[in-house]
Amino acid sequence: MKPSTADARPEILAALRARAGGTDRVGFDTFMEVALYHPDLGYYRADRPRVGTEAGTDFFTSALSAPLFGRLVAAACQDLLGHRPAAQHEFVEIGAEPGDSVLAGVDHPFACVRQVRVGEPLRITRPSVVFSNELFDAQPFRRFRHREGVWRELGVRLGDGVLEEAEIDPTAPMPDLPKDPLEGYVVDAPLRAAALAGSLAAEPWTGLFLAFDYGKSWEQLAHAAPEGTARSYRRHQQGSDLLAHAGDQDLTCHVCWDWIGGALSSGGFCGPRLESQEAFFMRHSAPLIEAITTSSPAGMSPEKRSLLQLLHPAHMGQKFQALWALRD
Repeated sequence: MKPSTADARPEILAALRARAGGTDRVGFDTFMEVALYHPDLGYYRADRPRVGTEAGTDFFTSALSAPLFGRLVAAACQDLLGHRPAAQHEFVEIGAEPGDSVLAGVDHPFACVRQVRVGEPLRITRPSVVFSNELFDAQPFRRFRHREGVWRELGVRLGDGVLEEAEIDPTAPMPDLPKDPLEGYVVDAPLRAAALAGSLAAEPWTGLFLAFDYGKSWEQLAHAAPEGTARSYRRHQQGSDLLAHAGDQDLTCHVCWDWIGGALSSGGFCGPRLESQEAFFMRHSAPLIEAITTSSPAGMSPEKRSLLQLLHPAHMGQKFQALWALRD
């Protein structure tokens, strides 16, 4: 894997140096905090559309199939709540894009709907459905490379107008990384995603946790992803230069579903269960899917095309997974 080097805007470099504690290096998670979430410079703080298919956007999500995606989510949540009345639950969407909501324009059974935007406090205190769509993959992560028999943490060196990948002293205790990996094996460790799940579980609420995202098991991350899973997205192009366009491109890695499920279990949630997006909706939104597929049998309506995008294994059906858990 070729080390990454990229030019950087002076204000990005200044913000990173302010976090470097007098050194010339920061951890990759600190770099991500600035590049994605800095109040003035961060990618997710910019007042511009990021999700869509039009010029200037960077990626698309299941939410583009609105309002169908929201209808499927609402139906599945009601099914999963079972005997718990949906009308007594608040629907809390974490990390939604400004001005957007998965339930916009959707008739739903919940007591109320609320969005928690980037940077806002969580504060979940009543019976709730806590929902997110592609939130956990964009949390800052740490990077590790195995070189010459030793795991080394990767960070960013702050040069004169340049960002450069560099090895750093560990910024915190290292996770339990695989023993005897291949030379050069890279682990992108989504520790902040697991911490976010723990923070959500620490809030005093009962009900349903539901997250859509893409991820892998720890076994897959540790033994079947030798180049790591980190990637960038800009103008609908997936890239591997994570330091380029700092503040103007998305950065993600696969979440570790085992870690998120473990954080929920530690917080008192019962049986975190992982399903592909296709299996999740087919199992928990079946009556709505049947109603859509049997309507207008002679043709392929726009709603049927959206359903195909969400469910087909070659589209989003297998690319994304749903993790859900309940706490009473």
